[in-house]
Amino acid sequence: MEPKIGVYICQCGTNIAGVVDVEKVSEYAKGLPFVTVARNYKFMCSDPGQDMMINDVKEQGLNRIVVASCSPRLHEPTFRRTLAKAGLNPYFLEMANIREQCSWVTEDKEMATAKARAMVSAAVRRVFYHAALETKEVPLNKQTLVVGAGIAGIQAALEIADSGNKVYLVEREPSIGGNMARLDKTFPTLDCSA
Repeated sequence: MEPKIGVYICQCGTNIAGVVDVEKVSEYAKGLPFVTVARNYKFMCSDPGQDMMINDVKEQGLNRIVVASCSPRLHEPTFRRTLAKAGLNPYFLEMANIREQCSWVTEDKEMATAKARAMVSAAVRRVFYHAALETKEVPLNKQTLVVGAGIAGIQAALEIADSGNKVYLVEREPSIGGNMARLDKTFPTLDCSA
């Protein structure tokens, strides 16, 4: 199936639109290969912004989405849920962080807009190659292996054991303690290192 990409640029109030010319970025995105629709909106993460994406997926047959907004750490789960609501695989999403990487790092509107266009272009090129993924859950073995019984290894093993999990501590030397075991006293208390 040929990619039909939707590009959505968030104004983020004035966080982005105060520095980046989002209209120019939207117009630029419309000319990129495989881009079917490019829009900007005051807050893409809001319900109306998400509804806009869902409607475009259903009405225009979009199968890939690029969101140029704030950090993916903040809203990637939001937009993945939006794609799932629209009936798309949530991993057909690519985000461009134009808030922290464009508008917040310069006051030069031309430079910020140029960089935002470049980041949107890169995101469009990248989402082209995305493949459908499935979320899987696998059982977790909570037993832990700590390699090295120096002071750090011993402390890690003790803390893991205190959390109620089984720990295996291995050391290649005949005794534990690492370099600390070779010392007589420790600074500043002059305690016995053993």
